[in-house]
Amino acid sequence: MPAPDVAALLTELERSDPEVADDARVAVEWLTGGEPLETITQLDVCEFLWYTLPLKVTGEHGDLALALGRLLRLGGMERYAELCTSPVTARILRTYARGGEDAGTAAYQRALHATGVLPPDVPELHWSSIMGPEELGAHLACSAALELAVVSGELVPAASDWKSQAEALTRRWLTAPRTELGGDNWVNRVHGERLNRWVLGRGAARRDLAQPFEVRLHAPIPVPDGPQFPALRWLLELAALPAGVPLTKQHNIARAVVVEAAERFGWEMAGTRSESGVAALRALRRIAERELGAVSRAGRALVLTPAGRRLLDDPAALWQAAAPALLTPATGEREMEMSVREVGLMLLVERDDLPCGPLTERVTEVVVGEGWRTTTPADVAAPLVELRHRLEALHLCAPRDDLPSPEEAVPVTLTPAGQAAALTALRRQALRPRKYVTLN
Repeated sequence: MPAPDVAALLTELERSDPEVADDARVAVEWLTGGEPLETITQLDVCEFLWYTLPLKVTGEHGDLALALGRLLRLGGMERYAELCTSPVTARILRTYARGGEDAGTAAYQRALHATGVLPPDVPELHWSSIMGPEELGAHLACSAALELAVVSGELVPAASDWKSQAEALTRRWLTAPRTELGGDNWVNRVHGERLNRWVLGRGAARRDLAQPFEVRLHAPIPVPDGPQFPALRWLLELAALPAGVPLTKQHNIARAVVVEAAERFGWEMAGTRSESGVAALRALRRIAERELGAVSRAGRALVLTPAGRRLLDDPAALWQAAAPALLTPATGEREMEMSVREVGLMLLVERDDLPCGPLTERVTEVVVGEGWRTTTPADVAAPLVELRHRLEALHLCAPRDDLPSPEEAVPVTLTPAGQAAALTALRRQALRPRKYVTLN
């Protein structure tokens, strides 16, 4: 069957109802952007009706939706025409009119998820809220595949196993070699796009620093041989015991355990012998409890969670979870402070054991060049200290003979495992979904 021609359909509609034809012309131009009508998908139609139409198109929205439905029905696109005249569309448009943009957008998102054509996040790829051309192409292709599966009856959105089936189909579609991509797959294309954008970054100094990493981070970083993160595994094993990790009345780690940790792992300990006096242990607990969810507090003890048990039983999973913690935001950290840690980690990988002064100055130079306001060496020092504490907690840097004070932003020498962990963390950072950033 030949594809429906928009001009011919509008001409036919004008003969019977010129006013409807005018509305249909406006709607279809917004929907297709001038592309052939056969290129649209259910996702395109839903996003137009439930988001673009009420927020960006002037006119009587209900009439525009009905007119578009008339045109699509003339073109033999019954399923899409039914969306235009459906009670769901009418309800969402009323929600925008009566409740405002926030209420309408929430109703649109609920309805879109219920269609079953919105690609879910999968382990290989979490979708961005801001997509580049490659990611948008991947998203649309996956949505079209899901739509076909729903229409054929292969997938039923209301079924109990819908989520797992949709994820499996999405993973297959993203990872399979595609002829239209020259044998490549969508995951590689999206990762390449994200990595390139991360390298370009903000500011010439950061681009120059990040450029060599585009090749180094293209493929997953190999996991080092042998057990890693001895202190983290020690903490998880202690939490797995019946008594767990004993805590004080203030819910700090008991002093006996603090002393044992400091002596076992060579960490500096303040005179109080409390958890707050061992910066590496404090960072280790924060990583294990808040960021990995591997331990949780039960009364006056830290106990192992099911997630912690899985990590303890699977060294590869522990590595993939813990290595990126070098660049996981701590409580209260802003984007600028995360940028400091990222730049500091790149410098340590490229030029190991930089003197303290030049490291801080170089990080400040790069971060100021990114456009962050009121950034001084003092602003840079605290995130670099946090980075050092995390490297020490995870045993990713060589021990120092001259132990620094907890507040000193000293450089470190990365071990081979530290190099691998740093690259793993940087790759995770580069490939993360894109979000809006506020420069403050």
